Amino acid sequence: MTKTEIAAKIKNMISENLRIPENMLDDDAELFGGDIGLDSVDSLEIISGIDDLFGVDMTGVDREHFQTINALASYVEEHVEQ
Repeated sequence: MTKTEIAAKIKNMISENLRIPENMLDDDAELFGGDIGLDSVDSLEIISGIDDLFGVDMTGVDREHFQTINALASYVEEHVEQ
């Protein structure tokens, strides 16, 4: 699975689980802060969604891996079981 495919699945999961229109979810938009404005509860949804989609446990992962969809996709790409 390519990083682009992973990013698309993450974007879709965030859109569905957090009810954010996909057109607002640019791959480089800051998820926590000014661009999208997610909070710590939302991060738990993302952790759960990534575990369900890819089997990658993100519990306790450093914050820099949560900044953007691209950052999440890179982390998943590095840690997913092939």
